[in-house]
Amino acid sequence: MENMNNTIKMQLEHRTIREFKDDMVPEEITKQLIQVAGRTATSNGLQACSIIRVTDPAIKKELADICAQEYVARMPELWIFVVDQYRNGQIAKENDCHEDSICDMDRFFQGFTDACLMSQNVVNAAESIGLGTVYLGSILNNPSKTIEILKLPKLTFPALGLGFGYPNQEPQLKPRMDMGLRMFENSYKCFDNYRELIKEYDEIMQTYYDLRQANQRVDSFSNQVIGKLKTVNPIRQRIVKTIKDQGFDLKLD
Repeated sequence: MENMNNTIKMQLEHRTIREFKDDMVPEEITKQLIQVAGRTATSNGLQACSIIRVTDPAIKKELADICAQEYVARMPELWIFVVDQYRNGQIAKENDCHEDSICDMDRFFQGFTDACLMSQNVVNAAESIGLGTVYLGSILNNPSKTIEILKLPKLTFPALGLGFGYPNQEPQLKPRMDMGLRMFENSYKCFDNYRELIKEYDEIMQTYYDLRQANQRVDSFSNQVIGKLKTVNPIRQRIVKTIKDQGFDLKLD
């Protein structure tokens, strides 16, 4: 890792942390992370996302049930990143502008992208000062319920969750596939035999221990892909309906 700065070294050592010490994150650090969130790049400068900081233990428990991950209830910090076109919509209305475009697909994805960028920015900052982090896409296991719990108005939508605190575990660095299968120049590259190309990575993955599985080695990557495809959540398959229920017109007709 010669000629690498500390930020890059930290990013190359990224691990998902699911168990945290009881120590709370000092409010001074939390305020710094909020400032980092606020300075994140944003589409057209419109800042179309917001954060719900969940501090109520009862709400954490409800979200943990949705996530089917009991440790979510014990997160020292739990933030939910939200697509937020409600605020800009209200600003427009208060200035006598009532354009339907506030609820179109473009605005939705601007907000969704903003939320994802903001969460990653917070993760980079948090890990740079010794905190551990875990993304929670599982808040979308039942998005309507998440919306209800967080009292989200129309033209908002929960994009993803983030838990963080001081790590209380040291998970193994999870292997990643060769970037030759994910990085292309000028156009997408299709390969004739992915099974053969992924063979070495499949073998490497079987040496990895996931601390969620009682220190048992995980299955090959290929089998994980197949397993995930065979395990579906009917509610998540209908997620577009929830987006529409929140007032976004995705113009799918």
